[in-house]
Amino acid sequence: MDATGRIEQIITPSVEAMGYEVVRVQISGGQRSILQIMAERADGAPMTVEDCADISRSVSALLDVEDPIREAYTLEVSSPGIDRPLTRLKDFARFAGFEARLESRMAIDGRKRFKGMLKGVEDGLVCVDTEQGPARLEFDNILRAKLVLTDELIRASQEQQEGLEH
Repeated sequence: MDATGRIEQIITPSVEAMGYEVVRVQISGGQRSILQIMAERADGAPMTVEDCADISRSVSALLDVEDPIREAYTLEVSSPGIDRPLTRLKDFARFAGFEARLESRMAIDGRKRFKGMLKGVEDGLVCVDTEQGPARLEFDNILRAKLVLTDELIRASQEQQEGLEH
């Protein structure tokens, strides 16, 4: 298991117990590594700065005990944002009807990049309608995927926030 997988394994139970879901764990950086934890509220409400601070405190305490990263690093906790990465199979079902960009690990019909309308998940395969026609990708073959910022996505996001405020 790589470092990000190990970190995700360490922090997920605690983050979920707090009412959040881990969207992505990523390590990047040069001189000093950056550990990015992307999370969202399990109830669907928008993330606040306080939510990120709560997660940061909890994750810091866990990682201080477990110490999975040997060198010095900076911890960043953030929300996925509107043009969010799609990292879990359920994300592809949840955001069906929105435009996304996907990159596969192995070529499918000679292609690794796909852009189109998400059609959800069928028999464990991620379905997307592209200009070249429908594509079905095995979840494990998806290297990267994210929503494309469109007027429809912005409108849906605003409607969701307004619905939660009432």
